[in-house]
Amino acid sequence: MGVYETVTSTECFYCVPKHSLIGSPEPPLPERKIQIDLDLDPVPETPVFDCVMDIKAETDPATLTVKSLGLQERRGSNVSLTLDMCTPGCSEQAFGYVMSPREQSAREYLQTASNVLSEEELHQRALDPFALQAEFLEIPMNFVDPKEYDIPGLVRKNRYKTILPNPHSRVCLTSADQDDPLSSYINANYIRGYGEEEKVYIATQGPIVNTVHDFWRMVWQEHSPIIVMITNVEEMNEKCTEYWPEEQVAYEGIEITVNQVIQADDYRLRLITLKKGEEVRTLKHYWYTSWPDQKTPDQAPPLLQLVQEVEEAMQHAEEKNAPVIVHCSAGIGRTGCFIATSIGCKQLKNEDVVDILRTTCQLRLDRGGLIQTWEQYQFVHHVMSLYEKQFFRAAEE
Repeated sequence: MGVYETVTSTECFYCVPKHSLIGSPEPPLPERKIQIDLDLDPVPETPVFDCVMDIKAETDPATLTVKSLGLQERRGSNVSLTLDMCTPGCSEQAFGYVMSPREQSAREYLQTASNVLSEEELHQRALDPFALQAEFLEIPMNFVDPKEYDIPGLVRKNRYKTILPNPHSRVCLTSADQDDPLSSYINANYIRGYGEEEKVYIATQGPIVNTVHDFWRMVWQEHSPIIVMITNVEEMNEKCTEYWPEEQVAYEGIEITVNQVIQADDYRLRLITLKKGEEVRTLKHYWYTSWPDQKTPDQAPPLLQLVQEVEEAMQHAEEKNAPVIVHCSAGIGRTGCFIATSIGCKQLKNEDVVDILRTTCQLRLDRGGLIQTWEQYQFVHHVMSLYEKQFFRAAEE
């Protein structure tokens, strides 16, 4: 960690240029180790623990307690590191399941929680990490119990065995074999946009080797004109298979051709042509590489610029109402930040206020865990604070 210029109430750390990061010592951050004492089932004899999410590097694994959770704890808890690692395809039936009071309370929170911020309140909130952390920890994660899926072989199609698509909003691939549920499965969810508009985005995991063909089936099926990739291929270990060709390749009868690669400061744009039979479509693939694993970016402007570039591309796309596909590695952390920022920009522009808490709850109703850590939650506030200053300064001029 370095040192940087003291941030005043008018300028946040993420907005300070890199060359200005000199001066006074770094102010202390809130304590990140949170003592959790839940009355849960006994620890399994051979627990499995996968740190699959954007866990902070300074997290001490020795301080973590792995316990077996029931569905209600998993849906109602924000403890993203406490998971029941059951293998997908368990025999327990989810049909006829009645939600517990805790699950009902979690769902009600996600459906009703709100904190509308004016421009000034947004700037103040972005500089109050303690309040943001407390607010974030109240939001239920709404993760899926692997027992809700009874599809043999499903584990082969998930990058992380505990990050599964919420059933009600998941993308189902069209398949010629109606008797094979695995052929229609992909770890992806439709995500609502601003004003709860349906299917504005698709949040999905970074493809693995044996799901690349499913990924391109989804791109074609959904007529998606844009893909936003917010992860490197390797970050200590593999985060995403390189699913696009150097020049040309075919999957499932879909011919994928990379026509041009444009290098920007913080992302790489590929202009792609898709062809199936006689039908030809265009696709833009934005690969954002300036977001480090298990952290938040050093500055807000690059992400805000990408959000605005993608929004403009959506306005000029041939398919006006087709979803934008967004993915990182697990498809919840960085993916959630991008989508929340996109929604927040539209709300600020149209209403002069923003409700990041409501947006986060809406995202998690569609796909559990979106916006993964309170640091990411704070970063979204910083990006929105920067957008408000830029937008209204431009309006005044």
